[in-house]
Amino acid sequence: MTNYLVQANGIKKYFGKVHAVDGVDLNIKAGEIYGLVGSDGAGKTTTMRLLVGALLPDQGDVTICGYDLRKQTELARSTIGYLSQRFSMYEDLTVLENIRFFAEIRGLSATEWLPRSMEILEFVGLDKFKDRRAGQLSGGMKQKLGLASALVTRPRLLLLDEPTTGVDPVTRQDFWQLVIKLVSAPHFDSPTIFGENRGMSEGQGGGVSVIISTPYMDEASRCHRVGFMREGKIIAEDTPSNLRARFNNRVLELRGSPINKLRHVAHQDEDVEDVAAFGDKLHLRVRAGKTDLIMKRLPKEIESAGGKLTELRAIPSTLEDVFIALSEDQVFSSNPVL
Repeated sequence: MTNYLVQANGIKKYFGKVHAVDGVDLNIKAGEIYGLVGSDGAGKTTTMRLLVGALLPDQGDVTICGYDLRKQTELARSTIGYLSQRFSMYEDLTVLENIRFFAEIRGLSATEWLPRSMEILEFVGLDKFKDRRAGQLSGGMKQKLGLASALVTRPRLLLLDEPTTGVDPVTRQDFWQLVIKLVSAPHFDSPTIFGENRGMSEGQGGGVSVIISTPYMDEASRCHRVGFMREGKIIAEDTPSNLRARFNNRVLELRGSPINKLRHVAHQDEDVEDVAAFGDKLHLRVRAGKTDLIMKRLPKEIESAGGKLTELRAIPSTLEDVFIALSEDQVFSSNPVL
């Protein structure tokens, strides 16, 4: 038997002439954090809704924890915890009342949901706010409440759709610490919260998996694997380090003044594929094998144009560099290795 918690084969979803999801394949292992990254409209949220069963695919199949999502919908859904982009709790109810509501509609008795809820609230740091109304919570606390509600049914799979959008950096960091603890802390594989092999078909291993969509590259770098989506397709999939390695020796950092003149000169060089601003410096993506040539040629071009060069050096590529490259039509169509 496979140890994949999630298998999606060729899933497609059309809205009229729009191919929102166009042939996506996914294989997610137990204990894996998988990041879906892409621009707005790339198909990330639609993919999430297909995986949770909120939408049916026009083509393709999805298996969650060994259950066919079409034929065994409720069994598959019982293994999933889902946190949507928008806050979906009841603002007039307290923190604990919200969790109770979601627990009871999934058939949990008070003897099950109450002790489990208190442990989860302590885990996410909301145990002292259990009697506060949800509408009075901060943005970060609301996201933690959403996570707690998703955990109360002991899921094997967590689907988190841009959970940290709009919250401050400290809260983002706190949220990610919770996600990392979920997939790594031994006590969260115990019967108290998740149950032993709850919802798992025979032969599958334990471990919670997380699929998270995010627009933040620093968050994508925390994932075990990343899938870059564009126009409904996954056009690149690998570990963050392997994705960055594809642009080794092809990214230069340029500092100097005036910055607009340096940008213009760099754009004019035939071996520079892209120029992007990063604060007070520029990142240049150059053609493969042309780095040394450009480092010799570009300073002269800048001087001739009346600019001042402070520093030009090769740097390791970032996921931002990869994302920008994959977002361009030319790279997407002419560089299939990506």
